[in-house]
Amino acid sequence: MKKQTAAILLTAALVAQPAAAQCLITGEDYGVGASAAIVMEAQSGEVLFAQNIHEQFPMASTTKIMTALLTLERQDLQEEFTVDDTAILTEGTSMGLQKGDTVTLYALAVGMLLSSGNDAAGAAAVRLCGSLAEFAREMNRRAASLGMNNTHFVTPSGLDAEDHYSTAYDMALLARAALQNPLFAEIVAARRLTVWYGQPPYARSLLNHNRLLSLYGDAIGVKTGFTKKAGRCLVSAAEREGVRLICVTLNCPSDWSTHATLYERYFSLTESRPLGADPLMLPVVGGTATAVQTAIEGQPCYTAVAGRAEEITARYYLNRSFCYAPVAAGQPLGQVVFFRGDRVIGTALLTAAQSVSAAPAPRTPWWQFWRR
Repeated sequence: MKKQTAAILLTAALVAQPAAAQCLITGEDYGVGASAAIVMEAQSGEVLFAQNIHEQFPMASTTKIMTALLTLERQDLQEEFTVDDTAILTEGTSMGLQKGDTVTLYALAVGMLLSSGNDAAGAAAVRLCGSLAEFAREMNRRAASLGMNNTHFVTPSGLDAEDHYSTAYDMALLARAALQNPLFAEIVAARRLTVWYGQPPYARSLLNHNRLLSLYGDAIGVKTGFTKKAGRCLVSAAEREGVRLICVTLNCPSDWSTHATLYERYFSLTESRPLGADPLMLPVVGGTATAVQTAIEGQPCYTAVAGRAEEITARYYLNRSFCYAPVAAGQPLGQVVFFRGDRVIGTALLTAAQSVSAAPAPRTPWWQFWRR
């Protein structure tokens, strides 16, 4: 991270202490100049900082996180098609779609995440579901599956609409899920991308509206938003030394500096720790050894509060209670899931630590053949 830039951001931050704002690590009252704000640890979903996190507010173009996620989950991302003429007729920010343009779903996802194109969101919604209303229903179905219990989507773009709202907590849940999609994560981390569209398609270079990528060296996304009704909204993520945090502010005039302040505070209060578990012995049938030892693939880690001792438990889930020889070293045998209390904090693949050859077939004595 660029220390000088971070210092400028930190001194510019507004650190007020409104009601219902608390650092959940230290227990002290602490707040920022936003209607709602949250810091969530991305791996486990644990909330580290909470300020009105379940209160409903309009969330402007951060809505496009959901629209883009649903778009990027399709298999036909590079298939060319002609945009719906009506779907692209929206006010506000645009990626520059025109009537009759040929485009791909991938280009639309880039257009809505980088340029915050309302036209891109509309075009994708109609392409995927046939109408804006049906796409909104799909958005709400996915929101329910993610536990976004205080969210209701009406538009794919986030333009102000009655009954279009979310919460800081729900938007953090959405960002956490979206960042698990590799293509989504790659797009939102890019400062500029080139995509093709037009009549005929030609290369366009789109700039990411998320200035935090330039202002804060550990930032890795995610999405900006603004309307007069919603104010400045920002959903972001940052990663440092194995710790990934998600920050959301709704109606925050100084969102860039506020996010930088929150990241500096909570990176200093957290750390990445390795996860480990005792090996198991799994019985082997028909092998030169009667059992094989399991091993954890890679080195799983979790995020912990710095300096705090924690009790971690491991549960093993084996593919079966034994295995047949031959067994190859590195062969998958199951997985181990790590818990802190009742919260899952990590998983890892269980593999065979060594090979076990099949035992040679017993030889039949010559007199057994004579008796036959």
